[in-house]
Amino acid sequence: MSKTIYQSQINSIGEFAQEALADGMLILFKDGAPSDLADYCFVHSHDDFQLELQVGQALQLGNQSYLITSVGEVANANFRELGHITLKFDGNCEAELPGTVHLEGQCPTQLSVGDEIKILNR
Repeated sequence: MSKTIYQSQINSIGEFAQEALADGMLILFKDGAPSDLADYCFVHSHDDFQLELQVGQALQLGNQSYLITSVGEVANANFRELGHITLKFDGNCEAELPGTVHLEGQCPTQLSVGDEIKILNR
């Protein structure tokens, strides 16, 4: 049985954030993101970060679930401190960039304010 180790929700969507979805990626940042960055981000309420992000966990966006396939070397620190990570929906087993988390599954075409973000430990 899966255990929820992180939960948050999207509070606002930057002007250009949806465009990144067309490129197969999504950028998260917690409330209070600098305005020049917030334009490109899905800004969310940032909950307590209970466990490190790890390969094999599931990340849930709205009602879609994605398998984490790799975690960049600074992704956990960035997420803990800033609520910031870049999600790439390409299933790579090696992180392309230090702050990137790669996921297996089809990139969502749209997300809305109020959609939940969860991380599940399997």
